Amino acid sequence: MLHWVRFVFFASLITLGVGLYQGDTLPPVTELLAGLEDEPVQEAARREPFQTTVGGITYRINPLYRYRLYGLVVSKHESDAFWDRAHKAWGDHLNVADLCVVWGSNAFSGIYQRLKFSSGQWTCYWQGSAMEDWERFSPYKISNNHMLADRRDILKTLRKVRVGDQVYFEGYLAEYGHGNFSRGTSITRTDTGNHACETVYTEQLSILKHGPGIWRLVRWISAVALILSICAWFLMPMHYHIHAGRG
Repeated sequence: MLHWVRFVFFASLITLGVGLYQGDTLPPVTELLAGLEDEPVQEAARREPFQTTVGGITYRINPLYRYRLYGLVVSKHESDAFWDRAHKAWGDHLNVADLCVVWGSNAFSGIYQRLKFSSGQWTCYWQGSAMEDWERFSPYKISNNHMLADRRDILKTLRKVRVGDQVYFEGYLAEYGHGNFSRGTSITRTDTGNHACETVYTEQLSILKHGPGIWRLVRWISAVALILSICAWFLMPMHYHIHAGRG
């Protein structure tokens, strides 16, 4: 019995580590929806500046353009991550998460499968090992979207979004802030670097198709097995532990 507990413990620990290292899997091109061929749509806004209160803080929101986008999520940042200090320091509870998405040729060429994507507190990064990958990847068909959310249904959906999901969202490209804190938004898809992210006050968000869930399942099963093996160790009769200690 003890040997089985040890085996399950170490096996689940290893598979959990592999699952965490692999992250979430991006879908093949054949699984992409037709909507991802479309360019984001930006139109003149017909809404006056307004206020909303989140986390006890009242924010000023200035809608600049109506905005909608279909995209494949290649990276995501949760603003309440333990290592994210900037949002906490600035009292920014409105920017709940950042979604980094690709569309158009960056999606249907399949080049996204050859690159590695990651997110920082404000940015989305991509890395490739071959010059051909860099030449095929367009910096104008990827965007890092600061998602502003104050509605419970939007927040709930946003929490469910995972890397590999195909999503649709619409709302407003907007400036926002409170007190002495303020943030703007990009209003073109052809800029890069600092200040090139889109800040979106989100009015609609849909997960059109979930990404492959194999590594999520592996992580879940491994975590459960790890916990059960630890519980089994502590619940085993004492004489098993004494015998094991004698060799």
